[in-house]
Formats: sequence, C-alpha cells, structure tokens
Amino acid sequence: MGKQTILVVDDERDIRELLTITLGRMNLRVESAAGVTEAKHKLAEHDFQLCFTDMRMPDGSGQELIEFIAKNHPDLPVAMITAHGNVDAAVHALKAGAFDFVSKPVDINLLRRLVQTALKLSVNKAGVAQENVSEATDTQERLVGDSPAMQQVRTTITKLARNQAPVYISGESGVGKELVARLIHDLGPRSNGPFVPVNCGAVPSELMESEFFGHCKGSFTGAHADKEGLFQAANGGTLFLDEVADLPMHMQVKLLRVIQEKAVRPIGTHNEVQVDVRILSATHKDLAAMVEQSQFRQDLFYRINVIELCVPPLRERSGDIPKLVARILSRLTQAPGSDKPRLEPGALKALIDYPFPGNVRELENVLERAVALCENDIITQGDLMLSSAPGSVIVQNRPADFAGQGNPDAVVGKDTNGLTLDDLITTIERQKIMEALEETRYNKTAAARKLGITFRALRYKLKKLGID
Repeated sequence: MGKQTILVVDDERDIRELLTITLGRMNLRVESAAGVTEAKHKLAEHDFQLCFTDMRMPDGSGQELIEFIAKNHPDLPVAMITAHGNVDAAVHALKAGAFDFVSKPVDINLLRRLVQTALKLSVNKAGVAQENVSEATDTQERLVGDSPAMQQVRTTITKLARNQAPVYISGESGVGKELVARLIHDLGPRSNGPFVPVNCGAVPSELMESEFFGHCKGSFTGAHADKEGLFQAANGGTLFLDEVADLPMHMQVKLLRVIQEKAVRPIGTHNEVQVDVRILSATHKDLAAMVEQSQFRQDLFYRINVIELCVPPLRERSGDIPKLVARILSRLTQAPGSDKPRLEPGALKALIDYPFPGNVRELENVLERAVALCENDIITQGDLMLSSAPGSVIVQNRPADFAGQGNPDAVVGKDTNGLTLDDLITTIERQKIMEALEETRYNKTAAARKLGITFRALRYKLKKLGID
C-alpha cells in the first residue's frame, strides 16, 4: 500500500510548508493548494485520506470547502485551520461536517495526534461495506429497538462516531444516554483510547477542580502525591460529562477554557498539560432554558452543543418493549442454573401500555423485581406491580398472612403516624420477614415457605431491605 496522502489548503505559503514538513516526517505524502478552486480540482483528480483547510482564502472560504467535501467526498475527514481563539469559526466548521479543527499558531504535537486519529477512519474501499455492516450490527445489538425513532438514533450515532465534534445528548432520566455516549466512542477512531464517564452532580464543588484537572503534591492540605485529573485520564479517548447542567458556574468557566485551549493546568503548577480529548455531555434538564435563566453559561452551551442528539423516551417507542424485555430477562437470568422466566400475555400488554416515567431504567427495575417475585418462572401482571399513576404502588398477589394478617387496611389504609404508603409497606415487610427468620432460626428456605413466597422472592427482599 502506498503512502497516505494529505491535502493542505491555505493561501499562506508558510503554513503550507510547515504542514508539509511536519506531515512528511510522519511518512505521509502531502499535496497543497493555495485556494478553494485549486483544492476542488485536486479533489477531483486524486484520492486523499485527510484534508486541512484555512478559514479565509482569496477565492472562497474554508467553510465552503468543508460543505463541498461533506457533500461530494463524505468519507474524507477535513480539519479547519482557525485563528487562535476563534471558537465561532470552529463551531460552524464542526456543524458543517468538519472532523476537527487546529488553531494557529499550529501546535505540532496536537497536529500529530489529530492526524493519527483522523487516519484511523481511512479504510480501503473493499472494507467499507463490511465496516458499515459491522457498525450497524453493533449498534442494533447494544441499542435495542426497531422503532423509527431508534433507527434514526443508531444512524446518527454511526455518523457522529466518524468526527470529533462535541455532542450534547439530551433525553429524560433512564433513556440510556451513557450507552449512546459509549457507542459513539466505541464506533469511532478513539475506540482504543479510554472512555471516562463522570457524573458532574456527584463531585463535591470544592473538589471539582482537582478531580477534573489534577493537582501537584503539596498544592493543598491533603495533597500527598501528584494526581492526574479526569481530562488527563481520558487523554486519547473520550470524556463523558453526565449531568453537565449540575456544574457550578466557576467550573463552567474553567471547562470552557480547557475545551478551547485543549490544555489543562493542574492545581499547584503554572505549566499547562496538552490533552487530546473528545467531549460528550448529557443531562435530563432543559439546558437551553437554563441558559435563558442565566443558570448555565451561553458560551459553554454553544461549545458543547455543536451537535445535539435527542434520545426518545420509552413511551414514544412502546413497540420496542417486547425486544427490550427479552434482552433484560436474558441478562437477569445469566447465572448458572437460572431459568429464564416468561411473561404471560397480559403482563406483556401491561408493560406496553404503561407510560414508564423512568424509561428503560424503570423497565429494568420492574423486571428485576418481577423475576424475584414470580413463581414457576411465569411472570404475571401482578408480579410487575405496576402503578395506575406514576409514582404510586399497587400491592398485588400477596398472601394474607404477609400483607397485614388478612386486613387490607393494614397495607393500603390511611396511615395515622405520618408515614408514606411506601414507608408503611416497607415497615410491615421488614417486621414480617424478621419474625419469620427468627421463628425458623434464620433458615431462609423455611422462612420463605412460612411467608408464602418463593425463596428467590425472599432473597430479593432481603437485599432490598438491607437485611443480612
């Protein structure tokens, strides 16, 4: 196979020569063009594996060339060369289909990493069809559902995996935003690099800067050793900022700077560390509304929301529920000796009709509970314990001696002690289970028989209630 060839488009001879020398040292062949017209002629005559283009040229713009390449040479990665700090131009380029961008003055190390990442996308034409089939199979295997909405999500994921644009993944809690982020990473040129997820709402505000950017030994009380931050841990890969809306304002400012400069400054040092990280972010909150209310920085929102991917809620794709149920049940019963339960038709219909405010995560929880409660490996509608209204609980199929000694008011009646219905049910369950365990000298099989439930159901309840 011959050398891979790069096209450099810039009206400044110094930039063309710098890139030609640098890329030549990477054993790459370089063709150059001084403007858009010349670049289009070269694209028609030769096959290239990567293109660099300046923003402004005498006969056109880099944006125009990016759009031309996206339309006529969609498999060719193209990177914009921008003026230092010109974030707007970089964002517009990425939206138009650019693979990435590099700022002047060109940092040689960043340039090399960009080239190495981009060239991983270059496949010979004989392998393209097979690669596309493989990617489609992978996304369908991991992101279950044949609904039009999920087919569109999978198609978008495959496209997004082939560039470096920051992606903002929106959607309700429980729809699978982290799974989408992992797929974008795994199907792209960074798949061999780390995927580092972080829940921004789970990091204490006072530790955030150290967690994200690292610190040097002795930089503050308790800093007993050097520590790399999340950006350094994700170097060469992807950093997934989950619940990005929870970032405090001071961290939003610092995060914006890191994204723009592609460098971090650990606490306790004045030296910057270059990082090559793709940013994916997500939240269940309305980030645009937070920007309008001055709760989230507009410039950061603009920078991380180059491309938005909305993951639909489960209630909008209820036709996918049978396949999701089959997948979840297979996963829940993978242990040796476990039999895969089956759903009665009425139970499956109940799942399809239920609105699932908690989305796929709630479906998983419902099925996990049902697997523990069902008998003879048959899940009935009662085992699902679905509510008629989101947030409430229906207690069904419970033996009389377990559900309040045959007195329905003991479970579902009004509580005069200020307890919620869920608290009351939990209290009664704990009391009855402890009585049964004590009476059987903690023989769980005998205790389950005494309670009138299966051993598997008892084991589930012990885990849920924290009873050892």
